[in-house]
Amino acid sequence: MAQAMEGRRPVVGLILAGGGARAAYQVGVLKAIAALLPVGTPNPFPVICGSSAGAINAAALAIYATRFHEGVRRLTYVWSHFRVGQVFRTDSRELLVNGLRWGAALMTGGLGRGNPRALLDRAPLRELLERRLPCARIQDAIDAGALRALSITCSGYGSGQSVSFYQGVPTIAPWKRARRLGCPAEITHDHLMASSALPLIFAAEKIHREYFGDGSMRQVAPLSPALHLGAERVLIIGMRPEMPPAPERPDGEEYPPLAQIAGHALNSIFLDSLEADLERLQRINRTIGLIPPAQRVQADFGLREVRPLLIAPSQDPELIAARHAHRLPRSVRFLLRGVGVRDRHGANLVSYLLFEAAYCRELIALGYADAMMRRQEILGFLGVETEVGAPAPAGAP
Repeated sequence: MAQAMEGRRPVVGLILAGGGARAAYQVGVLKAIAALLPVGTPNPFPVICGSSAGAINAAALAIYATRFHEGVRRLTYVWSHFRVGQVFRTDSRELLVNGLRWGAALMTGGLGRGNPRALLDRAPLRELLERRLPCARIQDAIDAGALRALSITCSGYGSGQSVSFYQGVPTIAPWKRARRLGCPAEITHDHLMASSALPLIFAAEKIHREYFGDGSMRQVAPLSPALHLGAERVLIIGMRPEMPPAPERPDGEEYPPLAQIAGHALNSIFLDSLEADLERLQRINRTIGLIPPAQRVQADFGLREVRPLLIAPSQDPELIAARHAHRLPRSVRFLLRGVGVRDRHGANLVSYLLFEAAYCRELIALGYADAMMRRQEILGFLGVETEVGAPAPAGAP
């Protein structure tokens, strides 16, 4: 049915960026890739890099790297049955008390006891991770040769550095660049909680001597960890349509509510740096392509072409979130109304927090459909070429 490319397959890195509940789209793309590959196919991504919510998906794939299809199946099940209460506490009393603490801290200049650390309590998420993701198996996958490295990126609040904690084969060397580091570590649930800690909304996590927050913050080069870990190609699953509609600028626009400003800030954290880094990679590839191969070897520029492939939503997750916002628990809807979430206004913020099954399932279906539309491109990118006239892989429509 399918034949590998001549010679060894390229080392493909998988980039799973942040985006809160939008990360369900990643699961849909992975579900399609699993459907395109025969059952029992080894993990097609020797290098897996995740940040924010993408860190949790990345860890799940790494844990089940010896059983890729099983890992994708488990991810699909969890995201398809998500409830907001599995991520953060939603009971009205908890939210009310936390809101009063924030108000008291602002009114007293932070002089009171028990000042809040975050708006929402993620204790349910840690319980879910501890139950579903046995991180000790990551090393088993590396030892079995199914995984070269897993990287989880976090942002240090004390140092101001973007730190990519990685667990991989012994030959990988740490790296240090401007405001970003690559540090060997045994990946634990603390790394996943830290990487997915949205600023102000979720509390930071202490790893060793420093508190870390969401990995997408200050991550100016999201593709860099995969390249340092040996990836020769990078498959990037984006969170924003490649061709977004032209922005509307109506006359007499009212002052934007806090929810709209917060959504804009989250877009800046999660989406902008990835797109800018991809443009930079493509520009470097074009520059390298102008140099004859013999001269590249002779001069040893320290640069190499890295082939990227971006899979991005064909529909805007913000519009999908607007249709499902009513599914949030009443207490959360009440809280969000206080910051200006009404109808379409604030739907962007909602799209990051809407960990509800119906919304996640629609994103999964969208990711699956988008990837299936590019099945031949994906198979070729992974180093697998489908023979002309061969039957479609199991699970393909």
